[in-house]
Amino acid sequence: MEITGTSHAPDLAWLLTTVERRLVTRTSAVLEALGGTLEEWRVTALLADGAGHPMTEVAEHALLAPPTVTKIVDRMVANDLVHRRVDEADRRRVLVFLSERGRAAHERFSAALSLDRAELAATLGEPELACLTELLAHLATRLP
Repeated sequence: MEITGTSHAPDLAWLLTTVERRLVTRTSAVLEALGGTLEEWRVTALLADGAGHPMTEVAEHALLAPPTVTKIVDRMVANDLVHRRVDEADRRRVLVFLSERGRAAHERFSAALSLDRAELAATLGEPELACLTELLAHLATRLP
């Protein structure tokens, strides 16, 4: 297998990093066209279930450090995309929920990313994209 710009067979980490960077760039462009960010997409995607989630879970899902997620959620609160509420079951915890405006943003983001995924599937082939997704999900759950 030859990759443009390389003189040797690429290793798995290099391939995964290259693909991740290209997908993040592509996804970010789709979201930026709607006034959103990748981080906001990840937060709204988690909160779309309506259950409310603690900040630690939001940080884990967004793949970001807790202080960074706090800044992002603060900005999202200021833009009326999410709101915080004390957890009734554990008053020491604060849960984050989507606002109505946040739910609408999530729906816009989701629709645009579905179209982008369809374009990606048309380019790569649906069976290949499905196989890649399944393999990566398997790898993500199996690696320590």
